Amino acid sequence: MAKKKLQRFAEMKAFDCVFEPENDVMTGGDFHMKGRWHSDYFGNRNPITLELGCGKGEYTIALAGMYPKRNFIGIDIKGARLWRGAKTVDQSGMDNVAFLRMKVEFISNFFAPGEVQDIWLTFSDPQILDHKGTKRLSAQSFLDRYAKILARDGNIHVKTDSNFLYDATLKAIEKGAHKLLTHSNDIYGSGFSDFTLAQREILGVRTFYEGKFLAKKENINYIHFQLNEQAHQT
Repeated sequence: MAKKKLQRFAEMKAFDCVFEPENDVMTGGDFHMKGRWHSDYFGNRNPITLELGCGKGEYTIALAGMYPKRNFIGIDIKGARLWRGAKTVDQSGMDNVAFLRMKVEFISNFFAPGEVQDIWLTFSDPQILDHKGTKRLSAQSFLDRYAKILARDGNIHVKTDSNFLYDATLKAIEKGAHKLLTHSNDIYGSGFSDFTLAQREILGVRTFYEGKFLAKKENINYIHFQLNEQAHQT
């Protein structure tokens, strides 16, 4: 198993769609692609969407296929997970997808102000034992980071099987006076018919683990919100 993982890591270094900065680079200041993703990688000015904690990149790749006029970057620190998505992109020749191996807490080192249009948090760790709530990707400490890179009209989407994370995120939105646009605690049940066709198409993308949650009759939650103007000014 270890040998196979090492082979995948080596293979991933050859994929043009993957960026794997060393730890000292990740933490040491501005990454060389900051502010240059449009020009130096995608070669267009199409809006950029990030999926944070993307795992195998299933959501990133699905959205990229649905929206060829948008750019997508899947972010995760686990290289073994990223390999699967990166290999799919490499074999398919998709030109609107990239993968970035990094820790989300350093995200402002990798993107310039306003460079990102949308952020997706798909099935993030709810960090239930984090009583201070600073480790959750929808905590205010992370929202402050996202404000540094999101466009003024940028969107944040949260899709989760965790009712705890759903409630905690709604509380963070309320406490931060952010703009709640849409939310549902059962997107495939009672709340699904309330969404527009476009929303249903996007939310209908199901990852491997999401399929397992649904098979166990677990509800899937969704939140769509925007940061307030003050957040962008800090």
